[in-house]
Amino acid sequence: MDPISAVSEELAEINGQISDIFRALSNGFQKLEKIKDVNRQSRQLEELTDKMRECKRLIKEFDKEVKNMESRNDPNTNRMLSEKKQSMIKELNSYVAMKKQYQSNLENNKRVDLFDGSNEVYGDDNVLLASSMTNQQLVDKGNQMMDETDQAIDRAKKVVHETINVGTETAATLKAQTEQMSRIVNELDSIHFSIKKASKLVKELGRQVATDRCIMALLFLIVLGVIAIIIVKIVNPQNKDIRDIPGLAPPAMTRRLLWTRH
Repeated sequence: MDPISAVSEELAEINGQISDIFRALSNGFQKLEKIKDVNRQSRQLEELTDKMRECKRLIKEFDKEVKNMESRNDPNTNRMLSEKKQSMIKELNSYVAMKKQYQSNLENNKRVDLFDGSNEVYGDDNVLLASSMTNQQLVDKGNQMMDETDQAIDRAKKVVHETINVGTETAATLKAQTEQMSRIVNELDSIHFSIKKASKLVKELGRQVATDRCIMALLFLIVLGVIAIIIVKIVNPQNKDIRDIPGLAPPAMTRRLLWTRH
């Protein structure tokens, strides 16, 4: 069992995190030895530097926790924890020294690359340094930069002009669409008005049809009554309750006079 775990679980957890970082640093520096590209070496060193910062923070946290527990621990435990902290600091300092050595070698390699293979002096972006140029080279370089600036300005103007054209076309399209929407709204209003008017006409026609039906029904009843009277008169002409219908038979007095003459 880890003696630190017997003292404090929190200290054991911090110790475990620091051990993990030390393993990552060891693997990182072994990987750095195999990298040949300068840019990749720089990125690898930055990652290792971040891990060392985190390790330093954890060691400070470990020391703070040890001091808080110092009054509760026996002298042997305090001495063991102090030796553990010193061992952590020593190991971290060894990685810091390795980082400085790699950083120095990396800077030297960059300087060599700057001067290697050419009588002209170039920077990282492959631009001829002004201190090594002649007056004519400076003039030529200035003219070149001015030409590039003019070209960039022309491209910017072209982009602005195209943007204005696109904006104009968009505005025209939006205006046409707005007018079209306005026409559609007007047409919808007209349709709505027509529908209301048609609904009103349908209601009026419905009422008129209902009235006509009532009249037709009344006329039909009258016709039925007349037909019924005619039938009854034909079947039973002696019925006194039903008076003669004008035009169907001659009056009774006329019939008597005709019988009298015979």
